[in-house]
Amino acid sequence: MMAAIHPSPPFDELTYYPTSRWIRGTRDGATVIDSRRAVLVWEPGKMVPIYAFPADDVAVASPDEAAILGARYFDDPDLAGYVTVPWDALEHWYEEDEEVFVHPRDPFVRVDALRSSRHVRVARDGRLIAKSDAPLLVFETGLPTRYYLPERDVDASVLAESDLQTGCPYKGFASYRDVVLDGRRHPNLFWYYKAPFDQVSEIEGYLAPYSERVDLTVDGELQDRPAGPLARRAKPTKQAA
Repeated sequence: MMAAIHPSPPFDELTYYPTSRWIRGTRDGATVIDSRRAVLVWEPGKMVPIYAFPADDVAVASPDEAAILGARYFDDPDLAGYVTVPWDALEHWYEEDEEVFVHPRDPFVRVDALRSSRHVRVARDGRLIAKSDAPLLVFETGLPTRYYLPERDVDASVLAESDLQTGCPYKGFASYRDVVLDGRRHPNLFWYYKAPFDQVSEIEGYLAPYSERVDLTVDGELQDRPAGPLARRAKPTKQAA
């Protein structure tokens, strides 16, 4: 028997995992979902889980109201009687008394922010735009290692604010900065968290480059650019000194 790498999403088959957490969802100040019997469900090909609940735990008065919410059942005997509601159909979601953002947290995902003395250099179009000997490395299950650099170690003269904001259920809400080189604007090349969640509070005041879109050198070794939807024309170029 050969060794196998630990499985991680996306899965080929409908996959579920019971959770003992008390899950609630609200809309217009009213509690629509109140469940202590929820399960997390990974649908085939999806990276993140969704909640599913016994139909009795979803407060809808009629089939029409359920349709408005977008509630749907699963065509699977193990999940018979369970219903899922789209995340955006409700305004607030809670696990116990803590609000959850963006999507349910995967119980098999761990996020660690570790201080490091690795030497990190970031270049774009052959120009050095950041270098640091004091990065924070963020290790998030299933994702590339991210190198967060103290803001002082990034060339502020090439940075411009961006309007983009995104959310992460583990780290918080990210803002972005463009990079302008020789009159050309590279949108959203760095991101940062103004008020990161407590789990990764150390990353406040740090900027992280998109490894998919820059030339990243760590301890003298040029890193391969991660593949994926964030990788645009992702071949490394020669880095400036």
